[in-house]
Amino acid sequence: MTEMMKAVRLHEFGGPEVLRYEEAPKPVAGAGEVLVRLHAASLNPPDLYLRDGYRALPPEWRPSGDFPLILGTDISGAVASVGDDVTQFSVGDEVYSMVRFPHDLMTGSNAYADYVKVPVSDLALKPEGIDHAHAAGAPMSLLTAWQFLVELGHNAPNPFQDFDHTPIALEGKTVLVNGAGGGVGHLALQLAKWKGAHVIAVASGKHEAVLRDLGADVFIDYTKEAAETVAKDVDLVIDAVGGANLERFLTIIREGGALYLVNPLGFSGYEEAARRGIAVSITQVRSSGAQLAEAGRLLNDGTIRVVIDSTFPLAQASDAHARASKGSIQGKIILSAR
Repeated sequence: MTEMMKAVRLHEFGGPEVLRYEEAPKPVAGAGEVLVRLHAASLNPPDLYLRDGYRALPPEWRPSGDFPLILGTDISGAVASVGDDVTQFSVGDEVYSMVRFPHDLMTGSNAYADYVKVPVSDLALKPEGIDHAHAAGAPMSLLTAWQFLVELGHNAPNPFQDFDHTPIALEGKTVLVNGAGGGVGHLALQLAKWKGAHVIAVASGKHEAVLRDLGADVFIDYTKEAAETVAKDVDLVIDAVGGANLERFLTIIREGGALYLVNPLGFSGYEEAARRGIAVSITQVRSSGAQLAEAGRLLNDGTIRVVIDSTFPLAQASDAHARASKGSIQGKIILSAR
């Protein structure tokens, strides 16, 4: 007889209201996998895109909709069981992970559930110095910032460009973080500071106090003044927002500098960047338990902090998605299962 659990499932694409909290089969850890009992999960943009059926993409690129789907990638919890040949983790270990990303980009990685099976390679011990909610808020955003700014950590083909992304040295450099109040942005700010950079944070005014507390040297409220009219001679811009007219940042980057695009869709400034001697680079975040273990030391000692925007019970995932759809998120939105 199949054991059951509670999960948030998707039976059709659409708005937050299509998310259903219901009974679902409990997964079983296979060889090289660990079954994690969820304490918390977090929302990330791919969760919203998949729930909506990736409608921004051309029809031929959209997911097939093999329902029901369980969204989510970022988890924190405790090991409930281990599969064959697993020796790195034991039952009861507190762990966190970004699960099977981007491998399950179009199907969901099943994080919005009481139990999640995770490949050992994606898993790391949860930093003891933080709780499950803050640990769940870290993985995708932290790994994105880490792989852009610290170490790529893999040799998988880059879907966005025909060369590997290589982080530049940041000590003594000026780094501008656009979208510094969001999940990726507030962690990129802190990693850049840790690496010895002078950091300019760009966000709406509501984020100023938090971002200065996290280490921003300069704050620009984009609702009052455009960053490209204020900043100058920047060594690196990392844009965590995306959208139209990202080319505007090329005017403030010094020759030999770089522009990193977390979401490159719509960017058309490659020729201008080449004329100005600016490197434009993009990468796709990938799961890495090893990098979470390394970055976890910074979470554990408070060098890096995860900011939580809001917390919802797992059963109210639709409300959490509605909150995400309103925008102006400060840090991460968390789903609590315990």
